[in-house]
Amino acid sequence: MTDKELKLKSIYLRKNLLKYIYKAKAGHTGGSLSCVDTLNVLYNRVLKIDPENFRDPDRDRYIQSKGHSVEALFVTLADRGFYPESDLETLCQYQSHYIGHPTKKINGIEQNTGALGHGLPICVGEAIAAKLDKKSHRVFTLMGDGELPEGSNWEAFLAAAHYKLDNLYAILDYNKQQITGATHEVMNTDSVREKLEAFGWSVKEVDGHNLTALEEVLNNGPFEAGKPNFIIAHTIKGKGVSFMEGVMKWHHGVPSPEQYEQAQKELDQAGVLI
Repeated sequence: MTDKELKLKSIYLRKNLLKYIYKAKAGHTGGSLSCVDTLNVLYNRVLKIDPENFRDPDRDRYIQSKGHSVEALFVTLADRGFYPESDLETLCQYQSHYIGHPTKKINGIEQNTGALGHGLPICVGEAIAAKLDKKSHRVFTLMGDGELPEGSNWEAFLAAAHYKLDNLYAILDYNKQQITGATHEVMNTDSVREKLEAFGWSVKEVDGHNLTALEEVLNNGPFEAGKPNFIIAHTIKGKGVSFMEGVMKWHHGVPSPEQYEQAQKELDQAGVLI
């Protein structure tokens, strides 16, 4: 896949996740749009994971801690062939496995997540196990900035540094908004970088919508031997749709028919300009 094709893939994934949110009449729209570039780069340029090796003990691990933005993960996994895209027609319907959070009942998903603060602690356990088994695979998680205040995260930050888990990569989707307001107003965790460095992590910051920069930082670890890796990906909630970008109400929201049509037109136009 060329760099241009990778950029077009992000637009395709945004169009798709909006399509299924619109059909389901439910979904975490803003956060899914903000993290889709990270997922695109992870699954197409970084992770040693595919439908054929998903049960291989030597595969990389990816756990989406910000599980409420599952629509971005669903469309990415479908695009990579973990299941037919037609499965997503059942999103949020009765008895469907494609619900509002990740579940292990779906091929390609490692762990059930959604309750905030669970993904990183699970990944710490996975990374410790890999070290004990002398395995070379890596463990990745995507966190939301709104879940950072959860105490379980800070226990995990301590444990990861204590056990020198340089095979662990935590990516923060740093869009600076959560369901009830700006993160610095709801529960201020700034400065994230200074806190994580004080906890013994190696930290890098990146434009979370720059695919080249994301690929470079995610493929060049560990950043420091013996230290877990933390990536602050600066993103925009609702990225790619003008009337959603940075607007709090789109944390969870379904576009009207007119808004849906406008969003798709804007994304189509963005594709033409690449």
